[in-house]
Amino acid sequence: MTAAATEVRASGARDRTPSGSGGRARSSGAVRRAYPTWFYLPAAALYVIFFAVPTFASFYFSLTRWTLFDTEFIGFENYVRFFQEPQLVTGFVNTFVYGVTTSGAKVVLGLALGVLLTSQIVARGYLRSVVFFPVLVSTIGVGVVFLALLDPFDGVVNTVLAAVGVDGPGWFTDPQLALLTVAAVDVWKGVGIATLIYIAGLVAIPQEYYEAARVDGAGRWQQFRRITLPLVMPATGTVIVLSLIGGLRSFDLIWATTGGGPGFASDVIASVIYKQYQAGFYGLSTAGNVILFLVVTAVMVPVTMLINRRAVDR
Repeated sequence: MTAAATEVRASGARDRTPSGSGGRARSSGAVRRAYPTWFYLPAAALYVIFFAVPTFASFYFSLTRWTLFDTEFIGFENYVRFFQEPQLVTGFVNTFVYGVTTSGAKVVLGLALGVLLTSQIVARGYLRSVVFFPVLVSTIGVGVVFLALLDPFDGVVNTVLAAVGVDGPGWFTDPQLALLTVAAVDVWKGVGIATLIYIAGLVAIPQEYYEAARVDGAGRWQQFRRITLPLVMPATGTVIVLSLIGGLRSFDLIWATTGGGPGFASDVIASVIYKQYQAGFYGLSTAGNVILFLVVTAVMVPVTMLINRRAVDR
């Protein structure tokens, strides 16, 4: 290679390779030019129209007594009344019970099924489909089916229990069982998503960790506790966030099975809000919507921060 050619190549390399802060500035400027401000305007407009405006409107109307034709500003009276009504407070408490119960059950069962369905078992692919199938079924359809199965008089479950000499309870009609029965149906329907997330997390764990643990004499329980549990923490965090949000906002399954009854035994905030709308108390129900929004936010923000911090620490 001639000296001239070498000099030309070196000069070209110097021209193409940025150095120091000037190179970083040019690179940053190129990125900014690739995404101009107007590029974000459609998404920003959709956010403002479909989220920001309805949110601020809800905050305003929660401070009023309103109908379709009239609005009267009454301050925080709707919020005071919300927490003075016994059935509304019951719905508030039931929301937390329902959300925590369903979320915890989905974490435990999802992890157990994920470990089972990533092991060397017969018909593993078929069993994965069976576990995930309820997720694809309509929530209202699931509610109607279980309403028939758990009928206290003619339901299949109580009929089978009666055949072996057991007096089956009123699953959806007993105030002590109604909310927990709906929660169990919710877990049956939603555990497939949790299982799928855990399967993705489990198959991403390098098998070399387990091989090294077996060489060191670790048993199955030690491998599960020292390797599996820590390394599926991101999956656990995802399951907790999704299932807890879904549990705190649950409405359709409860309404399809118990309608919030018997009495107010299985009412949650969402069903209470719907009943208030039906009764014509629009301002009170709007205040309930705001309370539900604040509750979900107040619970999920610290939970998400804690999960993310634990994931970073690990």
